[in-house]
Amino acid sequence: MDFPRKLAESDALADVFELVKRAVDAVLGRNRGGLMLALADLGNSPQGFLGAFYPIASNVIVMNKVPLVRIRETNPELYRHYAFYVLLHEYLHALGFVDELACREQARRIAETLFGPEHLVTQVATDFSRFFPSLVFPDAAWQPQELSLEFVPGFDRGSASYFR
Repeated sequence: MDFPRKLAESDALADVFELVKRAVDAVLGRNRGGLMLALADLGNSPQGFLGAFYPIASNVIVMNKVPLVRIRETNPELYRHYAFYVLLHEYLHALGFVDELACREQARRIAETLFGPEHLVTQVATDFSRFFPSLVFPDAAWQPQELSLEFVPGFDRGSASYFR
């Protein structure tokens, strides 16, 4: 499969996630179905922002919607690459890679194997902060009053073939 071309053709987060699942299966031979994606405002701190998180033993990936909006507005050519890396990282957590450093290394290895060392996905996986320094608001630290989740419909559609 031509992963760079498929990523360039991906329009929605669900499309990117289907590619993430294929990438992990191609490199690690592991997969998992039945995941949901929820978008939420996860706040900000001067040290950085949380792109997403996966609550261990759950079936939901919670992705910070603020960076998604900012990237789409300020640097849209990085949107798919950012989304791929963040979803890949959290999907690896869902597959049991709990250690953060091990998860980052697996994500980088998968990206480099399937996209090559010069591709933006691999570069984002290698040095995330290099690409998104403007997403942090250095003088502002804030957290939302409550966590409000917006579930993305049809997210893990490859695992729900009985809906077709």
